[in-house]
Amino acid sequence: MDLATVLPVIWFFLVGFSVLMYVLLDGFVLGIGVLAPFARDEQQLDNMMNTAAPIWDGNETWLILGGSSLLAAFPVAYSTMMSALYLPVLLMLIALIFRGVAFEFRFKATREKRFWGAAFALGSMFAAFAQGVILGAVVEGMPLQEGKYVGGAFGWFSPFSMLTGVAVVFGYALLGCTWLILKTEGRLQRIARHMSRPLVLVVVAFMGLVSTWLPFLDSRIMARWFESGNFWWLAPVPLLALVNAFALWRVAMHEGRDAMPFLLTLSFFVLGFIGIVLGIWPNIIPPGLTIWEAASPPSSQMFVLVGMVFLLPAILGYTWWSYRVFAGKVSADAGYH
Repeated sequence: MDLATVLPVIWFFLVGFSVLMYVLLDGFVLGIGVLAPFARDEQQLDNMMNTAAPIWDGNETWLILGGSSLLAAFPVAYSTMMSALYLPVLLMLIALIFRGVAFEFRFKATREKRFWGAAFALGSMFAAFAQGVILGAVVEGMPLQEGKYVGGAFGWFSPFSMLTGVAVVFGYALLGCTWLILKTEGRLQRIARHMSRPLVLVVVAFMGLVSTWLPFLDSRIMARWFESGNFWWLAPVPLLALVNAFALWRVAMHEGRDAMPFLLTLSFFVLGFIGIVLGIWPNIIPPGLTIWEAASPPSSQMFVLVGMVFLLPAILGYTWWSYRVFAGKVSADAGYH
């Protein structure tokens, strides 16, 4: 196999890995924002936000890495997605900025503390919803003609993308809930434990609805699962997801098992991501734009890959270090300045 065949495969998984890392690491912070309206008082919300305060802004490095990698390795896909998803991407970016500003300002505010708490919650909800809409639009497929998007400014809007938007909001809420189980203690942890069980059921229900809807889409994702006997070697993914969900539902209420709910929720997201990748492969934009058709020249991909060899370990290293430094429980009286 030549470089023109191999490099797009490598970059497909590098872009996918960056997106997955962003979803896993920033997802629980967005989930905390989704859960913010359920905080008993401002002090409890302080405690919730303090669990993510030292590391939340570094998580967005993965979003930047994924977007820049997509531009460098698959410029056709990048331009197509930006043309098709301009409005939900813009909503996501504005919401993330609003969330970030609210996060910082709330800890400095006195009279406006409640306002910035509400801003943090709204920014998190809209960012999560926009990401779900983007996911749904990509999975549903985009109308292309000669490699160019022809669906109009609102081609992404559909009942399916609205469903995935709401599903991601609840998924991030579950991720935030299990993060609070891991990082807090006392009353807040007990509240998080009791909220996690119904959230597991809601997320599983949404996954069932999305899976039921897939055969009626034109993206051919469902066809891949059943053609040429693929189902028999792809079936372990949804089965593992169900087993994972059952284990999460069981362990959520077990005192002393603080890390396991969060780890199982991360596994839940990883399995869902694997299912999406297996469904769209080798397309980067369903139903018909493959990674080889969307790829930049091999010389460009190789040039950027050299930089990625040094950049990716550095990002992984400081991510691991920051989480290690700030490991452990966050007490209710901890402060963020």
